[in-house]
Amino acid sequence: MEPILKRVSETPILLPELTSSWECAHVFNPGVIYHRGLFHMFYRAQGLDQISRIGYAISEDGIHWNRSRHPVLVPSYSYEAWGVEDPRVVEIEGTFYMTYTAYGPPQGQPTIAGGAIVPMVARSSNLIHWERLAPIVHGEDNKDHVLFPKRLKDWFVAVHRPRPWIALAFSKDLRDWPRERMVKLLGPRDDNWWDNVSVGANGVPIETDHGWLLFYHAYDRQRVYRFGVALLDPDDPRQVRSRPKDPVFWPEMAWEKFGNVPNVVFSCANIVVGDSVYVFYGGADHVIGLAVAPLQEVIDFALHG
Repeated sequence: MEPILKRVSETPILLPELTSSWECAHVFNPGVIYHRGLFHMFYRAQGLDQISRIGYAISEDGIHWNRSRHPVLVPSYSYEAWGVEDPRVVEIEGTFYMTYTAYGPPQGQPTIAGGAIVPMVARSSNLIHWERLAPIVHGEDNKDHVLFPKRLKDWFVAVHRPRPWIALAFSKDLRDWPRERMVKLLGPRDDNWWDNVSVGANGVPIETDHGWLLFYHAYDRQRVYRFGVALLDPDDPRQVRSRPKDPVFWPEMAWEKFGNVPNVVFSCANIVVGDSVYVFYGGADHVIGLAVAPLQEVIDFALHG
C-alpha cells in the first residue's frame, strides 16, 4: 500500500535552531495558513528547558523558510506554565484565530478527567500579536482542537478531543462553549488495524463539494501514529458521511521513526493551495516535514477508500 500523501523531500523542511535558547531542541507540530501569496507557519518549539513556545516563519514555496528570532506566543499564565503547544490557525470573516494547547498545573479543584491540558482559543488581526479568548472546556485533559473556517448556521464550530474521541463543540462568541451542545463525532475502531486506540483532528476542515474533508491522526497498540481522512456532511458536520478503513500517511523516514518520540507523524495543518493539499507535520516530535497530494485524489479516497 502506498500513501496518498507524498513527501516533498526525504529530509525535513525545518530543523531545530542550535544557536537559539528556545528552539534548539525540537521544532514540530506546525500550524500553517496561506495568506496573500505566502505560507505562514506557527510551530511548536522547545529549548533545553523543554517548555514549548510557538515560533513563526514565512515561506514563498512552503519548503524554504525565514523564521522569526523570537516566538509569537509564550507561556504567560499559570495554566500554561509548562508550555503552549500544537497551534492550528484559520481565518474567519477577516480575523485570524489560533487554537493551541495550554499545558500547566490544573486550575481549581482537580478532577478525575485531569485539567493540565487545556484547549485554548486566541485571535489576531496581523498573525503576530495574539489575544487569548477562552478555553473550549475546563477541568479535563482535552486538545487537538481546531475551528471550522466559517460559521455554520451562525455558530462557530470546533473539533476537539476528549480522549479517545473526536468531538464537536459550538459557540456563538468563541468564549462560551455549552456542554449540552457538544457531541462525539468519531472514535477509535477496535476492529481496525491502525486507529484502534485514540484519534484526534489534524488541521482546519476543508470545504469540498462532497462535504467537509477532515484529516485526523490516530495510533494503534504499538503507538504508531498515522493519518486518515473522513468526510462530514456539508450542512451538519455531526454526521460522518465516509471514513475509509486505511490511512493516507504514516512514518517511513528515519526522522519520523526515531527522535524525541518515535514513530510519530503529527499534523496541525492541511491547507489547499491551487489544486493540491499541503500537509505539514512533525516527525518524531523533533523536526518538521511536508507531504502533498492532489486534492481531488484525497477526496476520491475519502469517498471510495
